[in-house]
Amino acid sequence: MMFGQLTDTISLNRSLELEPVEITAYFSQQPVLGLTVSAQSVSFTLIEKQQTTTLLPALNTVAGLRMEERSPGSYRLALRGSLIRSPFGIRNVKIYIDEFPLTDAGGNTYLNLTDPGAISSIHILKGPDGSLYGANSGGVVRIQPKGFSLHQNQGSLLLNGGSFGLFQEQLSIQRKINNVYAFSIDQSFIRSDGYRDNTALNKKSLQTAHKWQYAKNNEIKLFALYTDLGYLTPGGLTESQVQENPRMARPASGPIPSAKEQKAGIYNRTFFGGIAHNAQISERLFHSISIFGSHTDFENPFITNYEFRKEKNLGIRTYFSYKGALTEQFEWQMQVGLEAQKGWNRIDNYDNEQGKAGAPQAKDNLDNSQNSLFYRAMVYLYRQWTIEASLGLNQAEINYKQRYPEISDPNGHISFGSIWMPRIASSYLFGKGLAVRGSISKGYSTPTIAEVRSSDNIINPDLKPETGINLEIGVRWETVDKRFIADVSLYNYNINNGIVRHLRDNGAEYYVNAGEIKQKGIEASIWAYLLPMQPDRFIQTLSLQSTATYNHYRFGKYLVNNNDFSYNKVTAVPDWVWSNSLFITFPQQIGLNISHNFTSAMPLNDANTVFSDKFHLVQLKISWKGGITSSQQIEFFVGIDNLLNEKYSLGNDINAFGNRSFNPAPTRNYYGGVRILF
Repeated sequence: MMFGQLTDTISLNRSLELEPVEITAYFSQQPVLGLTVSAQSVSFTLIEKQQTTTLLPALNTVAGLRMEERSPGSYRLALRGSLIRSPFGIRNVKIYIDEFPLTDAGGNTYLNLTDPGAISSIHILKGPDGSLYGANSGGVVRIQPKGFSLHQNQGSLLLNGGSFGLFQEQLSIQRKINNVYAFSIDQSFIRSDGYRDNTALNKKSLQTAHKWQYAKNNEIKLFALYTDLGYLTPGGLTESQVQENPRMARPASGPIPSAKEQKAGIYNRTFFGGIAHNAQISERLFHSISIFGSHTDFENPFITNYEFRKEKNLGIRTYFSYKGALTEQFEWQMQVGLEAQKGWNRIDNYDNEQGKAGAPQAKDNLDNSQNSLFYRAMVYLYRQWTIEASLGLNQAEINYKQRYPEISDPNGHISFGSIWMPRIASSYLFGKGLAVRGSISKGYSTPTIAEVRSSDNIINPDLKPETGINLEIGVRWETVDKRFIADVSLYNYNINNGIVRHLRDNGAEYYVNAGEIKQKGIEASIWAYLLPMQPDRFIQTLSLQSTATYNHYRFGKYLVNNNDFSYNKVTAVPDWVWSNSLFITFPQQIGLNISHNFTSAMPLNDANTVFSDKFHLVQLKISWKGGITSSQQIEFFVGIDNLLNEKYSLGNDINAFGNRSFNPAPTRNYYGGVRILF
C-alpha cells in the first residue's frame, strides 16, 4: 500500500467544476459509494469560483453546514447543530489541517486564521465521531493545504478590490523537485473598512507546507502558518436600531458605552505548526505520527472589559494501521492510536477605558488537557458490504489558578471524567451505482476554556460536557459516468446537557447546561452535469449543484432562572436552508457562476420571542482567462454579492440582552480583480 492509497478517492468529472479530490475517511481507501459516513468535499475549484476573500460561500454549499460572518473576519461555523455555543469561532466541530488538529486543547478553533487561497480542498465528515477524533458533537472538517498533493510546478498572484474599502493580495508558489520533495509558500494580505461602523479588517498571513519522500515508503511533512489578524466588532442592534440605521455600531445605553467608544475589536497573532512522519513498515503495516503546537497572543477590547490572552498548545497524534485479506471476498483492516493535547492559557482582564487597558478586573491561569485512545476495525465482504466498528476513550480536565483578585484558595480542578465513545456503521452496494449506509455513534463535547471562563470573568466548575446518541441512515446514487450524483441523509441526534449561551445586562456572556436538545434532520444533495463540453456551442458546459437541509431541532426539558423554555425551537437554527450553484462555460474561456442561498427564519432567543427574517442571497461571478505566454495565463474577474439587495443579518447575537440580536449584512456590493498564473 503506497501513500496515495491511504486516502479515500472520489474521482469526479472535471466538467462538474470540481477537481478530482481525496477524502481521508477512517484511514483507508474506499470507493465513495462504500463510505459509511455522510461526507462531502469542497474543492479548490469551487473555492476560487466564489468570492476569494472568504470560505463562507463555498462552505455554505454543503448540506448540514452553516457558516456565518458577523463582520469581516468574524466567522462562526455549525455542522449539524446550532450556533448557540458560538458567539464567535467554532466550538463543537473538530477541525484538522491534514493530520494536525487546528482545534486546540481548549476546544476552540480559529478558522479565520486560514487563507482560502492557500487551501487545496476541504473534506467534511458529518455527524458526531468521538471514537476516532476526540471530543466533537457535530462532525469533523479536514483542510488540505497546498503543497502536500502537488502534481506540477505552478504559482499565482491575485489582486482584488471592491466595495467598502476592500483590497486583497495573494501570492502562491508551489514547486516539485525530482518527484521526492514538494513545497508550497502562500502569502496573503486583506483589508476592508466594512459595511458598518467599527468593522475594519486587517489580516496578514504566511503559510508553508513541505513534503519530503526521503525513502520509497517513508515521508516527512512539515506545515507552518503565521497570521496577524485584527478586526473591529460593531456589536448587535435592536430591530428598531436596524430600521433607523443598519450601518451603525452598537450605540451607548445608559452607563454602558458604545462599541465605537470602547474601540471594540479582536487582535489575534498566532503561529501554528506541525511535523508528521509516515512510514509503510511492510506491505500490510503502516505507521503515522504527528507533533503539533500553537502560540497565540490574543487581545479583545470589549465594551465591558479589555482582555489579554496568551495561549500555548502542544499535542501528538499517532496510529498504526494494519490491512489483511483472508480471500478476495474478505478484506479487513484495523487501526489503533492516540491523540493527546495540552494547553496553557493565561487570561487577564482590565477595565476598558476607551480602547485602553485600565485597572485590573480578573487574572486567571487555566491549563487543560484532552486525551483520546482509539481503535477501529473494518471488514469488506464480497466487494459490496462494509462493516466497521470503532471505540474511543476520551479524557479531559482543567487545572486553574485565580491570580487576581487574591483569595484564600486560588487553585481549582475540573475533571470531565473518562467516557467511552463507540461507533458502529455499515454500507452496502447495490450494483455499481447505488449504496445505502447506516450508523449509530456517540457524540461528546466538553466545555471550552471560553465557556468555563467566559467574558463575565467567572470560572464555572459546574458546566458539564454535552453527550448524545446519533442514529443515521443514508443513500447515495450516481450514474456510471458520474454525470448525475445524488445523496440523502436522515439523522436523529439527542443531546444531553446541551450547552447554551446567555448574556448579562452589560453584555458579558455566560453558559449553562440546557438539559435535552433533540436534533432531527434531513440533508439532500445533487450534482448534475447537464451539458458536457462541446467547444462549438455557445454554452459549452453547464453544471448544477443543489443542496437542501431541513432541521427539526427542539429543546427537551429546559428551565433557566424560573423560565421554562421546554420544547421550544432550538435557538439560531433555521428550519430550511437551500443552496444552489450554477456553473456555465462560454467560448473564449468565459465562465459564469451563479450562487443562491435561501435561509428561513430562525429564533434568536431561547424563549422564541425574537426571530430573524428569511432571506434569499444571490451572488454572481464572471471570469475570463487568456494566455500571456505558453506558460503564463491571466484571468480577470468581477462579482456581485447580494445581487437582490436583501436586508438581512448574517451572524445574529444569540440570547442578547435587550434584544440586541441583529448584525446587518452588507447590501449589494461589488468586487473585481486579476489573477496571473505561472
